[in-house]
Parts: sequence; structure tokens; C-alpha cells
Amino acid sequence: MRKRMIGLSVLLLFILGSAVGFLYYNEGIGDKEGTTNDKGNETYDVVVIGGEPEGVAAAVSAARNGAKTLLVESRESLGGLFTYGMLNYLDIPQGEDGGSVSKGIFQEWHQLVGGGNAFDVTEAKAAFQKLVEEEENLNLLTSTEVTDSVVERQRVSAATLKNENDKFDVQAKIFIDATQDADFAAMSGAPYFLGGEDIGIKDRKMSVTLMIHLKNVNWEKVKETASTEKFGPATVTDQVAWGFGDLLREYNPIEENTRLRGLNIAKIDDEYFINALQIFGVDGLDEQSKQEGIERGKRETKHILSFLQQEFPGFEDAEIASFPSELYVRETRHIKAEYQLPMSDVWTNKDHWDSIALGAYPVDIQAQTPEDYGRVVAAPIQYAIPLRSIIPKEIDGLLVVGRSAGFSSLAAGSARVVPTGMAVGEGAGVVAKVAIEEEITLREMSQKETLIKEVRGRLKQQGAYVDHFELDYPYKGEWYDQSIQTLLDHGLIFGKYTNDLRVDELATWNDFIEIVSGIMERVNPVVKEQQSDTMNRINSEISNKKDNEIQRDDIASVLADLYLTEEENKKWQSLIEKGIITDELGKRIQQNREIRLKELYSIGASVIAHVERVQHDE
Repeated sequence: MRKRMIGLSVLLLFILGSAVGFLYYNEGIGDKEGTTNDKGNETYDVVVIGGEPEGVAAAVSAARNGAKTLLVESRESLGGLFTYGMLNYLDIPQGEDGGSVSKGIFQEWHQLVGGGNAFDVTEAKAAFQKLVEEEENLNLLTSTEVTDSVVERQRVSAATLKNENDKFDVQAKIFIDATQDADFAAMSGAPYFLGGEDIGIKDRKMSVTLMIHLKNVNWEKVKETASTEKFGPATVTDQVAWGFGDLLREYNPIEENTRLRGLNIAKIDDEYFINALQIFGVDGLDEQSKQEGIERGKRETKHILSFLQQEFPGFEDAEIASFPSELYVRETRHIKAEYQLPMSDVWTNKDHWDSIALGAYPVDIQAQTPEDYGRVVAAPIQYAIPLRSIIPKEIDGLLVVGRSAGFSSLAAGSARVVPTGMAVGEGAGVVAKVAIEEEITLREMSQKETLIKEVRGRLKQQGAYVDHFELDYPYKGEWYDQSIQTLLDHGLIFGKYTNDLRVDELATWNDFIEIVSGIMERVNPVVKEQQSDTMNRINSEISNKKDNEIQRDDIASVLADLYLTEEENKKWQSLIEKGIITDELGKRIQQNREIRLKELYSIGASVIAHVERVQHDE
């Protein structure tokens, strides 16, 4: 009851504040704002673009540290994915002590919405608004588009804004891009890559989701259905439910390129928000494609409801309450940063001297086609996100926070969750103020140990979790440790939730072919194209023995076909002489015998190193 009363209080504040706020914030720039220059344009210390949760955290943090701050949002209110996308089931990263590593401003907001695993969308909007309104150094502009970025000598100096009242420039010493897709950074000329382009699969697009919003569900019957495991194992609490994975097979979609996976359900009174509908082939940077995805999702939602009413006890009387106005888009751009956080940092639970936030969520790479079921690459204990990962290359005066910041496409599978993004946003706000105080560029600041200590000290004082740590990780110190990290960085092996890579098991033909095919696709596409006939022949030859254990000379024969000329001796020793297999690995596998997975991983890493050397020399 107490949590609900807190939520109602926040909601009342939102309703009262909105009446004033609409008039105040949409009339242009109010009295709390920065100074006006001779041209009538506004000047701030910090301008945050994007009212996503990460943007709220960044703006509030900058304002609390004394920066005159403007938060610009294109929608009518704050919250972005949480509020317009109705993604109200929280993925909270839990670190080495089992507690959340996302503290500070995220924790403040989380407490305002009840502190549970799910939240009411309207209360969430109110809580974001409350955080903003309480900061006297912070002004908010909603319903305002950013139409241009002014870049002078590779430094962002101003943004052109447009709303129903006016079109005008705002200048700032530092800008923070908190849009979902790093739109402002891209507009400013910051380099980026799309999807899985960093590992050779540019066209990869993780499925998007239209949240399903229902009412009139019998929650007690849902609990009973879970206990019978009718749709597979599931857990149902008083507020959330997850599992029911067999729905993936039981449900047949009617819309092309859609699928229903297991259900993640958030219960808010008699409203039920379900994250389960996967929609494929949507371009998250194309408004028409996204709108078509929404319409497809709406049609499929109606069919899903019909199925649940007939087959899932507890949903007999369920109705559609509403549809979200936006999709949950998981991946588009990845900004190229001063330090591109790699998957291996996540795997090794790595700390960084310039850490401004921590992540800890499993690396969840969602399905890309209806035939693909997605992957959990690994489940870290916790890892640091360095300042350098939010500083884009080539452009100064700009920080990027949120899922499109400087993470590899695989590391983003963990770092993209909103609580982590809010922690990074809070760090960005402090970084901006310290850089302004020291009259130093962000790139210069990222190399100053004393200033990083100052940032981290301020973050700790305001409740953020940035303690340094030292943790072990799976297979640390083993002779094949670095090989595992190499393959993880290329998305070629997967530890799942247990981080078990089965290193001592014997490798099969299928294990080997998957790694070799992955190397050709992601590291050596020229060879893939040249040797497509060879790979087709090999796949045909082993079609009946894919699960058979593979031996050293089998591997040598295939690698020789792919990487040696017809005139060269196609034996293991020839691969060593050509540098395709390292001398150390050659000494470990001197005789023809069955190969264990740890040896196969090392063979794969050795081939990658050879290919990359050749490409560099060319």
C-alpha cells in the first residue's frame, strides 16, 4: 500500500505540474535558462538531446553539479522507450554482491515508481518530470525537434531547434546525445557503424518488439498454468512473470516475419504488459519501416490474444487495453568511440581506470530472423564502462549515452539496458561539468587521471556505484584464455547463462565448421566468396557425420583447402610454416588425434590472427 501511495503522489504532482509545465515549457525558453547572446540565441553549459531515461539522468546530473543545463525532447513528455514504448519490465543489472550496480539517479527514479521489477507507465512519466522540475539549473523543452548541428573545427558548438513557436539556435560548451539512435551525434559527423558491421554482419537487425497491453487477465489462473508447465517452465510473482518458452513452438503467427517467444509479463493493477512479440526486418532508422512494423504488430497482437483466450488458462476474458505508439528497437547505430568496449571486457569482468558506471546484465543478442533463436553470449559478474566509450572519435564537445554509445555490437547486448544507460548518463553529466570547470576538451580530459578521480569522487558522493574492483573470470590464466576472448569478440562462441564453454569436451565436425564458416563471414569475406564451392563440397561430404568427433588432420585438410594453394603440401606442418597455426599450438598438437574444444578454439583464434595479418599487409 505504501508503494502505491507514493506512486499516486508522484502522479498527482505530474498532473499538477503538467498543466503549468505545458504552458511554461512550450512557450519557448523560460527564466531558468542560459544567457542570450547578441543574435538572440541561447547559451548553456550543457545541452542534453533526448528525453529518454538516459537523457534525464544526464541532465539532472549536470544540473546538480552546477551546470546551466537544457534538456530537449521531441515528444510531449519524458521517458521515451519506457513510456512511449511501454517497456515497463525492468532488466536491473546485479553485480558481485547480488545487488543492483545501477544506483544514483536511476535508483532515485526507481524508488519513485515503487522499487519493483515493473512500473506504471504514467507514474514513470511523472517521476521523470519530478526529477527534472526539482533542479533549478535545468530547463526542459518538449515537442522540440533538433534540425541541425553546428560544428566548428570538429567541435559541436550549437544545435538548431524547432518547435511550434519558433526556430532558433542554442549554444553550449558541451552537448550530450541521449537519443536512442545517436541521431545528434550522427548529424554532427561522428563516425558510427550499423548493427553487426564491426563483426562483418552489417545487415544484422535484431528483432524489434511491439509491447502487448492487455486487461482483464486472471492472474491466479496464470499462476496455476505456470505450475502445470503447460507452456514450459515459468515463474509468476505478484507483479511479474517470465518463462512459458514452449509458446515459441505452440503459436503460429499469421503475419510474415513475426513470432511469439516466451512471455515476460508486467502486472500493474489490472493492466498487463507483455514483452514477447518479435517483429523481423524492421529498419530502426526508417520511420516508414517502423510504422509498418507497428501496424504488423497490431494485427499480430489481435491474433495472439485470440490464441491466448483459447489456449492459455487465465486469458479467457482478456482484452486489448491499448497499443504503444512506438516500437522497442534494440539496435541501430553504434558510435565509434575513443575506446570501443569489446565483448572480451564484459567476459573478463574488466575494470577501467576511467570507469564512470558499471554494467552487469547478461549479453542478450536477440533473434534476427524467424529461423534464428538468438543467443546469450555470456553472463558477466560486472564490468566497468569507461569515459572513453562515450567520447566519439573525430568530434569534440559531445558525449553519447544510451544503447548507441561506444560499445561493440556484442558488448551492447549487455550495456544497452536502460538502468546501465542511466548510470552512464549520470556519469556523463558530471564529466561535462568537470570539463567545463577545467576549460579542457573531453578528449584531453579522458587522459587526465586526476580529473577522472574528481569525476569518480563526485559520482560516489551523489550515490552512484563506481567502486574499483578485481574479479576472476572463466578460464582465467589458462593457455587458451586469450583464444577464447578472441572468439568471443567475433561472436563465434557462446557461454550462455552459465559461461560454460565445455572446453574439455571433444570437438565435432559441426563445432569446427561453425567456427570456420564464422571466420570467413566475419573476418575474411573475400575467402568466403572465393571458396563458396569448397565450403559447399565440405558441407556435403560431412552431412552424415556432423556430430562425429574431428581429428587434427581433418582440420588441417579443410584449412589447407581454404588457405593454401593447390601446389602447397596440405598437411598440419604446412599450416605452421605458413603462420596459419602458431608454433605453440603446433607443439601442443604434434600427433594426429581427436581435438578438444579448447584446442579448437585456439585453432580458430590462430586462423583469425593469420587472416588479420594478411589483410593488414595488403
